[in-house]
Formats: sequence, structure tokens, C-alpha cells
Amino acid sequence: MKVYYSADTLPAFRKAVVTIGTFDGVHLGHRQILDQLKQEADRIDGETVIITFHPHPRSIVRGDRQPLLLINTIEERIELLEQNGIDHLVIVPFTAEFAQQTPEAYIEHFLVSKFNPHTVIIGYDHRFGQGRKGDYKLMELYSDKLGFQLKEIPAHVINENTVSSTRIRMAVAQGAIEEANALLGYDFFFEGLVVKGNQLGRTLGYPTANLQMTDNTKLVPGNGVYAVTVEVRNTSSVILKGMMNIGVRPTVDGTKRMIEVNIFDFDKDIYGETLRVYVKFHLRAEQKFNGLDALKAQLASDKIRALKVL
Repeated sequence: MKVYYSADTLPAFRKAVVTIGTFDGVHLGHRQILDQLKQEADRIDGETVIITFHPHPRSIVRGDRQPLLLINTIEERIELLEQNGIDHLVIVPFTAEFAQQTPEAYIEHFLVSKFNPHTVIIGYDHRFGQGRKGDYKLMELYSDKLGFQLKEIPAHVINENTVSSTRIRMAVAQGAIEEANALLGYDFFFEGLVVKGNQLGRTLGYPTANLQMTDNTKLVPGNGVYAVTVEVRNTSSVILKGMMNIGVRPTVDGTKRMIEVNIFDFDKDIYGETLRVYVKFHLRAEQKFNGLDALKAQLASDKIRALKVL
């Protein structure tokens, strides 16, 4: 898959079959749209082109002060779309100026002028241009006028996607990771930088890698203990088993929310490395124990259960 970070220097696509969307999660519902895109491209011997925007349009249009938490970072989205066999991904910088162009200008000067689409595939509820005033009917008028084909993504697929994206975000935030993974079609994952902690886990016999998120727009699972697999990025492709705690560590009167991963049977120094964590099962809620001995006993039980479910 070829990736472009601007729409200003694009090659001449061969019979471009284009769709437009955020595709946050690249979940099972999204894959129905990707399949439709690929089938149409195969039918006409064309190329698949996805147009997406970064940052998320809602963060610009609404001016959200808090970062909009997403299932995927832009880098993860690229990786997942490539795995799904897309030919071209164009990541358009979304700015306040871009949001202010009229729907007509969006179609003529952006979509048609820069992409020269053979076919555009969008949902019946797709909105674009200033004030989100552009809709499918307007696109239909311009498809006749400017000579591109327009195909509609079925309503039930769009509705399922909307429900799925919302459900996935809620499930991850609430710690219902098995539900999220079932809707995603893969294990929810994130990356973090290994930083120095207070090394309490080491004294308990369960040394942990303390993770600092590398992207503040990435959704983090809700507090609790999880069975995970991990990969030390750029160092080893070996998948390791472990367990992860997310929370404030109430047994030691912690106040700061932390992400700590205990990698089983692993003793290498990985400070400064980036870990990718695949979150597989929710083991239990975070809780306060009556001292470190009780916590240590629970950690032993957690490890046994994690190994069993992994």
C-alpha cells in the first residue's frame, strides 16, 4: 500500500475507486466497506483509494479542548488498512480552512480535481463541506455533471459501523476487552515507552515495565488487570506472555494512573524501548488489598489465570 500525506502531489491513479472515512478501528464493519471497494476495483481493473483525515475532523470542527480518544493512532490505521489489501491511502491534513470549503468546492476542487475518481463509494448519510451541508444527493448531481460513478454503501452497513465504533470505544474504556476484540476482529493493542517506576513490582517478585503512552489521542483500557501478550518493538518480533495492571495502585495508596506490564519469564533491560501490548482478556477489577503479602498472593493467582487463558 502506498501512503500519501497530502492530496497535492498524487500520481495518476488507474481507474480510482475511492471511499472516504475515518475508519477508526478498521473493525469488522469497516471491512465490509473495504470488501465492497476491492470488489468494485477488481471488476473494472482499477485501484482502491481511501481518503482519510488527520487529525480527526471532529477535533477541529468542534474545537474540543480534550483530545478525542480513538481506537487507533494514525500509524496503526495505516498498518491495519495495509493488512486489508488497499492500494493507496491518502491522509489529508484536516484544518479549519479545509472545513470551510463549500460542498461544491469539495467535490470539484478536492475530490475530482485531485483524485480523478472513476467510482466513488460513500454511505447514504455521508456529509461534507462547510457546515456538513454536502450530502449524497449533491454528490449524485455532480457525478452526472463531472463524469464519475457513484455507489452507495448500504444503510445497514453504515448503521452497524456507527454502533460498532461506539460500542468498541465504550467496551475498551470500561475494560470489556473481549467484547471489543470480538467487534474489532483482532486484539486491541497499544504502544508505550518503557520508563522508570518505583520498582515495587520487583520487590514483590513481579517486575513490571511501566509504560508511558506514545500518543495522547489513543484510547486506553479501563482500570483493571488483564492477560496480555507483548512485543518489544524494533528489537524483537517474539511475542511474550504477561499480565498488565492499569490503575492507581490503591494497596500502596497510589494516586497517579499507571500502566504496568509484568512479562513472564523475562529479565532483559528494556528501559527506553517501545512495547506493543495486545490486550486479550480482562482478569479482574483493580482492588485494594490488606497489605503487600495479600497483593503478592493475588498476583500469583493472576499469573496462573493469565497463563491459563493465554
